[in-house]
Amino acid sequence: MLDTTPSEAAPPKDKPRGCLFALSQPPLMIFLAVIGILLLMAALHDLLLL
Repeated sequence: MLDTTPSEAAPPKDKPRGCLFALSQPPLMIFLAVIGILLLMAALHDLLLL
């Protein structure tokens, strides 16, 4: 039969992760970049064309 007892060498499962881990995710960075570009385009439109 298979031994399913957790060993001491196994890493903890509930390791707290900080904000830098969240910012390292590519979908989040793409989303933030798109929002930033849209805000920049709106600001440049207001400053230069209106």
